[in-house]
Amino acid sequence: MDVLQESIIYLLAAIVMVPISRRLGFGSVLGYLVAGILIGPAGFGLIGEAEHVLHFAELGVVFLLFIIGLELQPSRLWVLRKMVFGLGAAQVMVTGVAIAAVAWAFGISPITAIVIGLILALSSTALVLQMLAESKQLNTTYGRAAFSTLLFQDLAVIPLIAIMPMLGSETGSELDLQRVLVMAATIIGLIAAGRYLLRPVLQAVANAQTPELFTGCALLVVLGAALAMQAVGMSMVLGAFIAGMMLADSEFRHQLEADIAPFKGLLLGLFFIAVGMTVNLGLLVAAPIKVLIIVVLLMGVKAAVLVGLARLFGVCDRGASWRFAGAMAQSGEFAFVLFAIAARNNVVPAELIDTLILAVAVSMLLTPFIYKATESFTNRMQSSDAREFDEVDDHHDEVIIAGFGRVGQIVARMLRADGRTFTALDIDTSQVDIVRRYGNVVHYADASRLDVLRSAGAEHAKVFVLTIANIEASVHTAESVMQHFPHLKIIARARNRRHAHKLLNIGVKHVYRETFLSSVAMTERALLELGDEADVVERIREEFVESDVQLLKEQQIFYDSEEQLIQSVKDAADELDALMQNSSPGEDAD
Repeated sequence: MDVLQESIIYLLAAIVMVPISRRLGFGSVLGYLVAGILIGPAGFGLIGEAEHVLHFAELGVVFLLFIIGLELQPSRLWVLRKMVFGLGAAQVMVTGVAIAAVAWAFGISPITAIVIGLILALSSTALVLQMLAESKQLNTTYGRAAFSTLLFQDLAVIPLIAIMPMLGSETGSELDLQRVLVMAATIIGLIAAGRYLLRPVLQAVANAQTPELFTGCALLVVLGAALAMQAVGMSMVLGAFIAGMMLADSEFRHQLEADIAPFKGLLLGLFFIAVGMTVNLGLLVAAPIKVLIIVVLLMGVKAAVLVGLARLFGVCDRGASWRFAGAMAQSGEFAFVLFAIAARNNVVPAELIDTLILAVAVSMLLTPFIYKATESFTNRMQSSDAREFDEVDDHHDEVIIAGFGRVGQIVARMLRADGRTFTALDIDTSQVDIVRRYGNVVHYADASRLDVLRSAGAEHAKVFVLTIANIEASVHTAESVMQHFPHLKIIARARNRRHAHKLLNIGVKHVYRETFLSSVAMTERALLELGDEADVVERIREEFVESDVQLLKEQQIFYDSEEQLIQSVKDAADELDALMQNSSPGEDAD
């Protein structure tokens, strides 16, 4: 079979399996793995050998590490230092030692057991981040903990890749002082070139204003750094990572990432397909109990360590720590890379690697189910052991703020600057705990409840600022306030037009869409930068805002009808165009 035919098979398999996998919530990595299994020897046998593709597809891992390097700005690492270098480092070391101890107990040699433990301690960055993003949990306490831990794991891959050849039976004896000095000199030279040479070169290429030339230069930087490290007996990905780190603070970072990303995505997908083709499903049929025991021990040990460390570092409460463990208990995609390097250097026996790779794939496959199960478990646990609302002492403040997220906090800061007093309420326990750490006084309470409103001083307050993000909760709270405290002036935040329509329909008069005014202000600045006169920009702003507010009121009657909404938007756009043309500067007024 020629290269073109193989390429078509790879692309078809990916195009079919990856969307299905993502739709089922498994992520793209598992889609590529399953695609490889199906077209490989264990599946339909469409392609019989994966080794020749695997070596080429490893460039995807090289590009991945370059992009990780680009994203790791020193300032970003410093901000996250406690969780990255504290929680992340502890997770890798403790989990690695725990898994190594289990492996050693089963008769594996100490060095091999340590290597296996450290490799299996790494979780799947691609799977976990995508899963948390899709469930909108990345900004939770355990979501941030997971991100920081994964960030350290990505960093930990570099030394693991670098030392793996030194542990092999074939190369370990050749390691001497001269070779170490050559390696160190190469790393120092690469860092110096990245800092003092790459930027002028990239600037010269960018000045040529030829996009494809800049893309070629980006590829040359990555591949050149990778080959430099390979030439002295170290891993290619280490060179790519160093090159990325050196350019993390440069003005070309985003362009480099945009140019490399398509190559990284395609080659990394091809790499996972090739790995899937090498998965020995015969082992699962021949020894299912053995594979199952490895998976259970792997995920059980990792989960226990993750829960303990999350509580020890104080980054998660009990329920969140279980979700953290449920998301991170699998082994990840770097295990395929590291086990491949371990096999080439005879660090881990080949027959054991086949079993471990299969166990890693199974653990990744089980992760979405385990995460959903932990979500269900923690929800039940929290409902049975729910935190009681705070006792809100009788207040007589002028303002009540319901919802103390990003909008509510800005309102509070401005009120405080003017010397105004307020009572803040929020029903999200994690948000309450976070803002309290920064010295804010906020009560964990349901602002829609009559007893809470009375305790918060609604009878004596003048203004009720409603910034709750959840649309239904926001509308329900507004209805409760209007029914029991009609004297209160409600000033409400709306997430979108639909939210605004719901609030207007129940009689809330002062509704502010959270992105509207900022978008208008951004456009004002854009027009000024484009050379428009200030008075022209002011007129455009006033006419646009007036037109949009009028449109919002008109749409209030039929906001549930999509057809009428579409037509009204079209009509309003035509009217606005006509208005702008009729009042353009330089024309005589009628």
